[in-house]
Amino acid sequence: MENKQDNAGAQKAGHGGVSPIPPDMATVTPHLVCAGAADAIAFYKKAFGAVEKSRLELMPGKIAHAYLRIGDSAIFLMDEVPEWNARGPKMLKGSPVSLHLYVQDVDAATEQAIAAGATVVMPVEDMFWGDRYGVVEDPFGHRWSLATHVQDLTPEEIGRNAQEMMARGGGDGCAGNQDTA
Repeated sequence: MENKQDNAGAQKAGHGGVSPIPPDMATVTPHLVCAGAADAIAFYKKAFGAVEKSRLELMPGKIAHAYLRIGDSAIFLMDEVPEWNARGPKMLKGSPVSLHLYVQDVDAATEQAIAAGATVVMPVEDMFWGDRYGVVEDPFGHRWSLATHVQDLTPEEIGRNAQEMMARGGGDGCAGNQDTA
């Protein structure tokens, strides 16, 4: 398995001298399917400060591929196309996947996402692992956990904090994928 450090060496290899992993890409890039990808792009710009790098429309109003950047991370997305077996979370009635976004100020970032149209799944709070953390769902059915790291903890401290949380009856929603119905 390759990691980002390994990519530096891999940049020299490849077919015809072309880098197998483009220099502005990480090894893993989320690829979202959305009902209304153009609207999703507008939402991600407003909610998370996304920058649109490219867009390919195969037919008017249907995005076959778009490339966005949020901070130093790339995200690909496309419109739902059931005949291509590309279905978004609304069509599938949910998704087991959430995207994790580290930000400078989780409270402000969450308020920005809410103002753009996201709904709160889990309010922002201090978590046992040292992050201030919350979860929102975008209007397209994708869940985003937002966090600001506020405390460096040892594995032992995290374990103790987790045990204390469980003893208090906590633990709902840490992964950000619980049902809200």
